[in-house]
Amino acid sequence: MTSRTKVITTFEVDRSIQPIYTGGDAGLSRNGQVLVTCLGEEALLTNLDTGQLLARIEGDGEVLTTLLVTPSVSHLITCSRSLSMRIYSLETSNDSPELLHAVLQRTLKPHTTPVITAATDRTGTLLATGGADGVIKVWDINGGYVSHTFRGHAGVISALHFFEAHVSVVQSTLSARLKRKPRGSQEADEDIYVACAEEPEDSVLVFYLASGSEDGKIKIWDLIKRKAITTLDSHVSVVRSLSFSREQNALLSASRDKTAIIWEARTWKASKVVPVLEGLETAGFLSTGAFFYTGGESDILRIWETETGREVTKEQVVGSEDSGILHILYNSSLDFLVTVHTNQTLVLHSLVPLRTLQIGGKLDPLPILRHLSGTHDEIIDLSYVTQDRELLALATNSEDIRLVSLAAKTTDNSPSATGQYFGADVALLQGHEDIIICLDVDWSGCWLATGAKDNTARLWRIDHINHSYECFSVFTGHAESLGAISLPSQPPPVGSAAHSNPLDNPPSFVLTGSQDRTVKRWEVVPRSIVKGDKPNPRAIYTRKAHDKDINAIATNHNSTLFASASQDRTVKIWSVEEGEVQGVLRGHRRGVWSVKFAAKETPPIIGDGGPASSSRGLVLTGSGDKTVKIWSLSDYSCLRTLEGHTNSVLKVIWVPLPQHISENEVSEPSRHRGVQIASAGGDGLVKIWDANSGECDCTLDNHTDRVWALAVNPSDGTVISGSGDSVVTFWKDTTSSTIAASAAASTARVEQEQQLQNYIHHGSYREAITLALQLNHPARLLALLTTVVNTNPPDPTSLSGLKAVDDVLQHLADEQLFTLLLRLRDWNTNARTAPVAQRILWVLAKSYPATRLAGLKGKGKGSGLKDVLDGLRAYTERHYKRMEELVDESYLVDYTLREMEAVGFVDEDIAMTGVVV
Repeated sequence: MTSRTKVITTFEVDRSIQPIYTGGDAGLSRNGQVLVTCLGEEALLTNLDTGQLLARIEGDGEVLTTLLVTPSVSHLITCSRSLSMRIYSLETSNDSPELLHAVLQRTLKPHTTPVITAATDRTGTLLATGGADGVIKVWDINGGYVSHTFRGHAGVISALHFFEAHVSVVQSTLSARLKRKPRGSQEADEDIYVACAEEPEDSVLVFYLASGSEDGKIKIWDLIKRKAITTLDSHVSVVRSLSFSREQNALLSASRDKTAIIWEARTWKASKVVPVLEGLETAGFLSTGAFFYTGGESDILRIWETETGREVTKEQVVGSEDSGILHILYNSSLDFLVTVHTNQTLVLHSLVPLRTLQIGGKLDPLPILRHLSGTHDEIIDLSYVTQDRELLALATNSEDIRLVSLAAKTTDNSPSATGQYFGADVALLQGHEDIIICLDVDWSGCWLATGAKDNTARLWRIDHINHSYECFSVFTGHAESLGAISLPSQPPPVGSAAHSNPLDNPPSFVLTGSQDRTVKRWEVVPRSIVKGDKPNPRAIYTRKAHDKDINAIATNHNSTLFASASQDRTVKIWSVEEGEVQGVLRGHRRGVWSVKFAAKETPPIIGDGGPASSSRGLVLTGSGDKTVKIWSLSDYSCLRTLEGHTNSVLKVIWVPLPQHISENEVSEPSRHRGVQIASAGGDGLVKIWDANSGECDCTLDNHTDRVWALAVNPSDGTVISGSGDSVVTFWKDTTSSTIAASAAASTARVEQEQQLQNYIHHGSYREAITLALQLNHPARLLALLTTVVNTNPPDPTSLSGLKAVDDVLQHLADEQLFTLLLRLRDWNTNARTAPVAQRILWVLAKSYPATRLAGLKGKGKGSGLKDVLDGLRAYTERHYKRMEELVDESYLVDYTLREMEAVGFVDEDIAMTGVVV
């Protein structure tokens, strides 16, 4: 009987969808391609066109309070709660021209309190920081020194803005005279108006810094005169945003007092007060300054006319109470802007409609180009959708379903592209009123079913080709939230209308399970049969299923049976048609979180009692008792229990062989591979198991939180895991390539070992030592060096014994040199091999400077040069002590021999005397 070849299964991270924004500051480059966002204590730079991560800058362990990038993306500045400010220079990466490399230039402590806000000028050479201590500092970014320090605000600095304003020459000459007059007096105001009216065309460009604080006051600082020229006091709450338009020569300020004010730069008087009627967080001029935008607590983007202060956007639906706009990212050279929302999403809006807007006209809300999810929050469930598996549906601890693109990188690099790159948000399925807990798709991927805490289930029609994503039916009837849902998985007959056109043929039924402990089967009625837009579904039957919450429902391959898993530690098998219990699976010691039927083509599983037929089917379950169980539907017995997780098993799936590979193309490792299953646990791990042996083939670790969601692509075998850390990981089966690479490496090693033997046989010590170091053969390397050291006679002026070996030892790479030092340390521990180790160590000490040796580093932890030298020193001292003791003992031997010789001479004289007598 031949034994099956053991195949080592390997999976590697192919791609992943990771969060890019979790709150805080955000920035945009001048060309609109580089997006800078906060991710906790880290700063991320992302290509806005392709979604590619350009650079990730690690923090100092504290959350970032301020983050900004220069307009030309030459520098990045971060400030954290640790009171430190870091300035990075951004350069093109040498490894990949598409990526950026951040080099830390300097770390500073700008303020005695955290930096609340910061701004750079348009050239990217000056940086202004405002702290909670009310102090403003202006920095030279390249030099890293403070050029200005401004004090005058009584509270936290909340807004900063560099700008250049045209000021009348006459007004500038009057500055000395105005100082001598009472501030705000009528005579001083009249002088300013007269000066501006006399020569409005004769003006100079002055560099200013505007600052706003929590007391509602705005100060204008002259960077040349290094002082405040005026204080604008009209807001009664925190000033959150400042913007300047050179075309309008006006400053715009936005406050949480629900007003926006436009200030004339020549007189610094309020020319227009716009009652926005919402607390504002951001505002700014658009293009030529004819319009300006606002965003705040209402979570809507509004456009206003600068001249009249009239809102040009039509009335919009206000967002929820906990939503709002934090930032709006815009540059005058762009035809779009980005709104950053409190729900950690970013939305791109097109500004093209503003080009044709007439004065006094009205404008529809700006068209949305695409959404960007800063983070997907806690991923509860996921599944492939569409027939080609081009989209991924995510249930993200919210009341909406996010459809994410899995397409390759788009070739259209324009910012207004549809964003069909990997990880891009394609659509948002809105309709549920509470958090969505579960989802499932049918065989075609065109129909998606969702269940939520609002006690309802919904059926969605996914038409990706026509960009149509609509709710087809709403199922209402459960008394509590839904925790499980399932659609029939059996495809219709090939050639039928339902098979060729699945979009017009919805699933025949939907199964739901709820916290009310009941399961329902719903009839799905096509719209062609009923009148109206949406059919009114009804429950065909309702069954009291379990004693506790129902966590999962699954349908078998031919849609005749379904299984329900519950917190009552049992799994029940039901008939789909009658809704009658066919069997109960008992054996778990905690609640059952997941259940899956095996596919029709799954081979038999070898259980403890022998092979188990899969004609009736197999069931896979995962439980809170940290185990995975495989059950037979023939007698409802447990075939195998898989143990290995250190926390609850939250999801289980069967891992099929890829469908697109024909029988002739199946690799040899795949032929010997048995039935595999995947499980995800609360320990943040995904495990791949051999169902026959019950052993864990491999453990996949790329998450920092519990893994709730698990799915597999049947076409290529890719396993997808979604976790509470907001990361979606795509695991590629690399078993075949790993075995092929291992076989190639083994063959190459055998050839190199034979070559080493040839070198040794022919006395080619130079090549032999180099190859022995490369192959990591300590014994053969020791034998070679022993032969060299014991060469008789040695080469003249040679340190080791052979000049060729000296040349090899003097031209080692750092890695080879460190490896040789490790070998010398080991050989030095043995008295028989210590002479060789000492001789070679002496050669190395003579051949390399101390600076070269001090810079050597090992790969593993605790394998630095200091550890190696400590080991060498300890045994070297022991060897020298032993040699000193031997020298001392040699004196006793010499004395004994001399005395024995003297005694021998005396005995000889006595013997001679006796003979004479």
